[in-house]
Amino acid sequence: MSETDRKTIIALCNRAYEDDLEPLFNTFVGATHVLGYHNGLLVSHALWVTRYLQVGSGPLLRTAYIEAVATDPAYRKRGFATTIMKRIADEIGDYELAALSPSSVAFYERLGWELWRGPLFIRTETDLLPSPAEEQVMILRLPKTPPLDPNAPLSVEWREGELW
Repeated sequence: MSETDRKTIIALCNRAYEDDLEPLFNTFVGATHVLGYHNGLLVSHALWVTRYLQVGSGPLLRTAYIEAVATDPAYRKRGFATTIMKRIADEIGDYELAALSPSSVAFYERLGWELWRGPLFIRTETDLLPSPAEEQVMILRLPKTPPLDPNAPLSVEWREGELW
């Protein structure tokens, strides 16, 4: 991605979140971006990075972790984010799971995502640390998703920036 495209995406996300997301973007390694345009103008964005979630003591699940779902405030409620999320679901079928931290549980539920009800943890090299009580995670089952109990503990590897 060119530096100009990167700056355009970050500017869109900054408007949508009313925050400076550039430091967060610097933590996304190997991200795949999905962009939504209207009349040649970038109006919507989302990306995924590969992370490894673990249910209880089960195997690590290769997970498409969705980040920075954003639509320019002037273009909200027109289906852009829905279209982006459906496109992502079509593209990540080779993963074992998809996950995200929702800003709106209802928005993602209508797209087939499920709220994880079990406790959440961050895995470090030596510890399993409880996530803050207010943290929420949603999953999307994919063709390769094994049977999962959404009431079981769920953990993700530690990373710089936002942990989930």
